[in-house]
Amino acid sequence: MTTTTGPAGAGRPDLTPAPGAAPLSRMVSAQAGAEIRAMLRNGEQLLLTMIIPVLLLVGFSAAPLVNVGGGPRVDFMTPGVLALAVMSTAFTGQAIATGFERRYGVLKRLGASPLSRSGLLLAKTLAVVAVEAVQVAIISGVALALGWRPGGSPLAALALILLGTAAFSGLGLLMAGTLRAEATLAGANLVYLLMLGCGGVIFPLEAFPDSAEPVLALLPISALAGGLRAVLADGGGVPFTALAILAGWAAGSLLLASRTFRWE
Repeated sequence: MTTTTGPAGAGRPDLTPAPGAAPLSRMVSAQAGAEIRAMLRNGEQLLLTMIIPVLLLVGFSAAPLVNVGGGPRVDFMTPGVLALAVMSTAFTGQAIATGFERRYGVLKRLGASPLSRSGLLLAKTLAVVAVEAVQVAIISGVALALGWRPGGSPLAALALILLGTAAFSGLGLLMAGTLRAEATLAGANLVYLLMLGCGGVIFPLEAFPDSAEPVLALLPISALAGGLRAVLADGGGVPFTALAILAGWAAGSLLLASRTFRWE
């Protein structure tokens, strides 16, 4: 609001409408905040992203339910649970939420707003990364209390998490953008359970038949859990194989999602 000048309107406010979109950074920030609040208020997503990973970490670290070889059990479990947390947020939670937003026309309405589609995807990505930061902090705190002593390069672990986020986000958007909301709900939960059981999160890949182990190692959850375990538990260097697998999944899934995603 401005004031007019001149003898006739000196000191009077200028109430002329001045419509226009807010800056992109402000729109993205506002949408990201709304996405984060929706994630943390949703009981099912809170169960997937926070409660189940912590319960698995505490339960399997404390009880000798699975043979993980030598070393403290918490050292084996923590990297796998961190990988599971990334998958639960970037894939399962995002796929279900986006699928139902598409069904109920939320994405269509947002597409008609000044917020561009690229801005919406950026906001969703920022929300996923923010929730993952909370997950990593909580899981790491619980693991440290259980006696976990991580080693290796934090930068290598961060690179794995970021590439894993990209890979799982692409898969989640691919599913949500091509299937009906009910099919996305069932499919995302089924994939979550399959990767939990067969992706090296709880059970070492060596526990599976020799013929299945090379195939399971190519799964994104196996690459993320194995890479984090090599860095944080074994103190190894940069796990280039795991990074390459995750990069391949990220590139392929995001490319397919961009070509097949339906906003309505």
